[in-house]
Amino acid sequence: MQISKWGNSLAVRLPAELVRELGLKEGDRIELHPDARGLAVSRAERPEEILAGLRRFRGRLPAEARLSRDEANAR
Repeated sequence: MQISKWGNSLAVRLPAELVRELGLKEGDRIELHPDARGLAVSRAERPEEILAGLRRFRGRLPAEARLSRDEANAR
């Protein structure tokens, strides 16, 4: 990866192979993490991916994770 000047900031130029591997598009957010080999790059979830996960959940909890009103109000 190459670091370049972009206006008053610095920018990291990602290789095309990494962009394809991560499925990156313009505007995506990435995260850089320390790795044994240097830095690892990961793509942050897109808003539509987060919403899709929430729609799948729809407030359903396993029976053992539910609270009863009596238990919640017990003193």
